[in-house]
Amino acid sequence: MERVPEPRTNDERELLLGWLAFHRNALAAKCDGLSDEQLVTMSAEPSDLSLLGLVRHLTEMEHYYLAHAITGGGTTPVYCTEDDEDGDILGLAPDMARSSMDRWLAERRHADAELAAVEALDARAPGNGFSVRWNLIKIIQEYARHNGHADLLRERIDGATGE
Repeated sequence: MERVPEPRTNDERELLLGWLAFHRNALAAKCDGLSDEQLVTMSAEPSDLSLLGLVRHLTEMEHYYLAHAITGGGTTPVYCTEDDEDGDILGLAPDMARSSMDRWLAERRHADAELAAVEALDARAPGNGFSVRWNLIKIIQEYARHNGHADLLRERIDGATGE
């Protein structure tokens, strides 16, 4: 899989969007080449995390902190409900892999479109009242944190290491 390089700019918007692209790509690389069964493997017991669970969790994060926060529209969770607060991570089956990956890509495209329409990073995001900058940094740190988990999960599945 072709990797997105670390951003090399001093322009704040390009820098933040560059790090977002880098971390999205890093998670995609951790999932690349695995079977649907491997994507749902909880390889670091006793943790319930799987690579697909991380993808689904970050789909929720993209939906809430980018699409919802920036537009201020209603926020219906993608996978989690009041009855199943961990629906993004728990109870996953191999037959959920393709649709979950497609939904992640769709949420990313939606978030990118919303971000492109925002003129200033210090603009208040009506969905949660924080600035667009705050929401961008929040999602970047979510990816960075969970990419560390993805590194360990992937290594335990097939020994693959590296960014």
